[in-house]
Amino acid sequence: MGKTLDVITIGRSSVDLYGAQVGGRLEDMASFNKYIGGSPTNIAAGTARLGLKSALITRVGDEHMGRFIIEELRKEGVDTRGIVTDPERLTALVLLGIRDQSQFPLIFYRENCADMALCEDDIDPAFITQARAVVATGTHLSHPRTEAAVLKALSIARENGMLTGLDIDYRPNLWGLAGHGAGEERFIASDKVTAKLQATLHLFDLIVGTEEEFHIASGTTDTIQALRAVRAVSAATLVCKRGPMGAVAFTGDIPDTLDEGQSGPGFPIEVFNVLGAGDGFMSGLLKGWLTGQDWPTALTYANACGAFAVSRHGCTPAYPSWTELQFFLKRGVREKALRKDTELEQVHWATNRKGDWSTMRVFAFDHRMQLEELDGATPAKIGQFKTLCLEACAQVADGRPGYGLLCDSRLGRDALYQAAGRGLWIGRPVEWPGSRPLMLEPEIGPDFGGLNEWPLEHVVKVLCFAHPDDDAATWAHQEETVLRLFHAARRNRLEFLLEVIPSKVGPVDDDTTAQVIRRFYDIGVTPDWWKLEPMQSDAAWTATVQAIEENDPHTRGIVVLGLAAAEDALRASFAVAAKYPLVKGFAVGRTIFGDAARVWMTGGITDGEAVEQMRDTYARLCGYWDIARRISE
Repeated sequence: MGKTLDVITIGRSSVDLYGAQVGGRLEDMASFNKYIGGSPTNIAAGTARLGLKSALITRVGDEHMGRFIIEELRKEGVDTRGIVTDPERLTALVLLGIRDQSQFPLIFYRENCADMALCEDDIDPAFITQARAVVATGTHLSHPRTEAAVLKALSIARENGMLTGLDIDYRPNLWGLAGHGAGEERFIASDKVTAKLQATLHLFDLIVGTEEEFHIASGTTDTIQALRAVRAVSAATLVCKRGPMGAVAFTGDIPDTLDEGQSGPGFPIEVFNVLGAGDGFMSGLLKGWLTGQDWPTALTYANACGAFAVSRHGCTPAYPSWTELQFFLKRGVREKALRKDTELEQVHWATNRKGDWSTMRVFAFDHRMQLEELDGATPAKIGQFKTLCLEACAQVADGRPGYGLLCDSRLGRDALYQAAGRGLWIGRPVEWPGSRPLMLEPEIGPDFGGLNEWPLEHVVKVLCFAHPDDDAATWAHQEETVLRLFHAARRNRLEFLLEVIPSKVGPVDDDTTAQVIRRFYDIGVTPDWWKLEPMQSDAAWTATVQAIEENDPHTRGIVVLGLAAAEDALRASFAVAAKYPLVKGFAVGRTIFGDAARVWMTGGITDGEAVEQMRDTYARLCGYWDIARRISE
């Protein structure tokens, strides 16, 4: 029977709270970024990014942090069926910081944590045998209960001819050999730990560790003798990590020097953060090993993934996609501080975005000025109406993918709050309505710091009325604002949608929109999304699509706006736009809510009637788009 999984990792799972400030003590950290963590969890995500079918066996708490881990792993494409939710214990936490290029303080919060309650009953043989390999990490050999679970999984794997791997991942703190403040400590000699590891090394086909980790696995601090001691009890391929010197693999007898092992090229990059680098390395190594590459190739993958990890903030967030890794290996190092390599960082961002938004049916009710001008409208009533818009949107979506909304926070705050966690795409405007040159809503702040408060699922949307014939001063002002906003969005890990409407500024032809698009790319703005007015000619669409694809092959795509057009006009524009795969759908507002809003604001219809009217119109537009797309395919 064919395998449905490439690799199952087993062991630690935590939430990493990474100090956002760099260069200070952990005591001085003012804020933290939240990521998934724990060696096996990182490896599961890292291998999934590289295209392997990965799964994780662990335990998490029945609370917000446990749900966060599961949700994040699913976004990464990791199979989570092996994750047990523990009703009694909390998910483990780790606090980490970047003090300087050699000090990385961390504190493990793992007292009776969920993943250390993993037990034999959590290991399902039917699940294990769906994979080609099982990979364990050293920490879960430190306790009888978790050790029994790991040994059961390894026994099942070996009985069924599967591959097995070990990342020694020695953390003295987690073996009870160092105090709470010594989480950074990487080596403390211990006969007990050595004996425990020695008793299990024969179970593996691949053993990976640093020189210090092979020292603890063998009981000697002479690296060659350590490798020979491990070889004496295990026929596994031994991979020894050597930091900036790369790594070497030994498939047979251990030679007299490390340099005689098989190796792949290292990468001369600036070390920014070593935390999680080993898990990135292991992810690349497993990609090579499980796809049948030779060891020099597998080690090249591993060294490159490790290089990404040490050059970026966080563990899993630093790991590359398969597309990114191939790009890097082909192009090479241009900037030793990889996180400052603009071209590489764009590939990293664009190929690691989460969520399938290949279809976009967006109900846009982010309008402010148009609603404020209606008879009977007040800020409170507009806010209430926007919650009705959300209800109409949710009813049409009915939990299905491919639906979303645009809603502002000044008048639509309650609707935005209520939209969270529903699986909807959520765009949020920042422009002051109708402004030209572009001005932003006050909430964004003069330094754009308001974006710090946004949930990560929100997409920054900005409308810029721009035209190729605009004067230099107008272009300069708008380009500066959009560029600063774009960088602020990236800094806050928010996707960015740029809407341009040239027809509101001057006459347009088949190349007008394409010219505007190129101008923004030329200054370094690379939107995740474009929101564009409908174009009726194939020549205009062809020029527009070409302008985007030649600048960003990884863009999310285009959504078509409505401009309050009648349904028949929108249906016709959808038929033209749907012929272009880069157009993912629509973002339409007044065509859906306009009539209902006018009557509702003066008390002419009830809440339920307004929702029903908008729901039906929105559903029809969704149907028009779906039909247009099917016809075009």
